[in-house]
Amino acid sequence: MNSQLPGNPMAAHLPARRGILLGAASAAILLAGCAGPDDSLAAQARAGDNKNYIAGDGSVSEYAAETRAPAVDLTGNLFDGSAVSSADWKGNVTVLNVWYAACAPCRKEAPDLEALNQEFKSDGVRFYGINVRDTAATAAAFERTFGTTYSSFNDNDGGILLALADHVPPRAVPTTLVLDRHGKVAARVLGLAEKGTLKALISNALSES
Repeated sequence: MNSQLPGNPMAAHLPARRGILLGAASAAILLAGCAGPDDSLAAQARAGDNKNYIAGDGSVSEYAAETRAPAVDLTGNLFDGSAVSSADWKGNVTVLNVWYAACAPCRKEAPDLEALNQEFKSDGVRFYGINVRDTAATAAAFERTFGTTYSSFNDNDGGILLALADHVPPRAVPTTLVLDRHGKVAARVLGLAEKGTLKALISNALSES
C-alpha cells in the first residue's frame, strides 16, 4: 500500500540517482511499503520496536515552499551531553541524518555527508546525525572510522524520531531530511543519500529567499 507523505508533495515518483538535478518545484514521492491502516507512524514510533519495519527505498521527495508541513519542533541531547533544540538552527538550512553504526547504507554515505558538511559550512548549513541505536562509544568509533565531524543526537529512547514521526517512517534507516531556514522539511531522502542528489537539495534550500 502507498501512504501519502506530509506536505502535499507536488508530483510522482523520482528515483534517487547520483547527480540528479532537482529544481525547487521538483516532484515528491509516495513511499512503497507502509504500515497497516490501523498503525499510524506516530504509534509505531512510540512503540520503539521493529513492528511493521519500513526500509528506506532510495526515493527522494522535494516540497514546494507553499506546501510544506509546519516547522519541525524537537529538543534532544547530543552524545556529548549538550541539549540542542530545533529553535537553535532557525535561520539556517539544516540537514538531519538518521543512522546507526551497523547500518550498511549509513556507512556508505557517511563520507559523502561529511564532505557536504565541509562544503556547505561557510553557507551556514548545519548537519546533525540522529543515532537511533548505539552507545556513545560505538557512535564515537563510527565517527572516527568515517571521519564525520558533525554532532549526533543520542536517540535511543526514540524521542527525536517521535518528534519527526510525520516525516520519517519508524526505523527507516538511513533517512535524511533537509530543513529550510524556517525549520520546515524542504526535502527528504529515504535510504542511501547519493552525494549529488543531496547537494542539489541543499543548494535548492539555500537558494530560497
